[in-house]
Amino acid sequence: MGKSRMEAFSDGVLAIILTIMVLELKVPHGDDLSSLKPLLPFFLSYILSFIYIGIYWNNHHHLLHAVQQINGKVLWANNHLLFWLSLIPFSTGWMGENHFTTLPVVIYGIILMMAGIAYYVLVKVLVNQNIHNVKLAKAIGNDKKGKLSVIIYFVAILLSFVHSYIGCWLYILVATIWLIPDKRIEKEIINKEE
Repeated sequence: MGKSRMEAFSDGVLAIILTIMVLELKVPHGDDLSSLKPLLPFFLSYILSFIYIGIYWNNHHHLLHAVQQINGKVLWANNHLLFWLSLIPFSTGWMGENHFTTLPVVIYGIILMMAGIAYYVLVKVLVNQNIHNVKLAKAIGNDKKGKLSVIIYFVAILLSFVHSYIGCWLYILVATIWLIPDKRIEKEIINKEE
């Protein structure tokens, strides 16, 4: 089965997620800088979530570029990932609306952790589907970065009950770890094809 429809569908869903998030940003009720201050929590949560969606889009693109075939398991693993990513606008808005209080930050972290697990599952399903693609398996390796991210999310969720800003800083840490597209795939597959 070809991968182009799955790529197009995923790109469309991610574009809609970003659109929903930007539509949640409210226009200030004033024309001076002080009217922007109440919107700062919304804007900060939007920036973080925009970065996360961008990270997933970049890495998803690299991952699918590295595979030749997909099957039904891959489609469902991809839908699993898209489900969790589709909840990011809700948790982003809730977190911004409540100025990063504990429960919204915890829910945001749970969604990020589940998206991280879903991405890990997608990677494993793709590697298993493309078993003869030795370069892909070598590029993915044991996926320390993916496993570490899920662990950091879990710790961030727990520490958010101590202080919600600790969780937020750990979410920023994971985003920083993934900011550059997955170099393992670029080094092993993409650059060797050019």
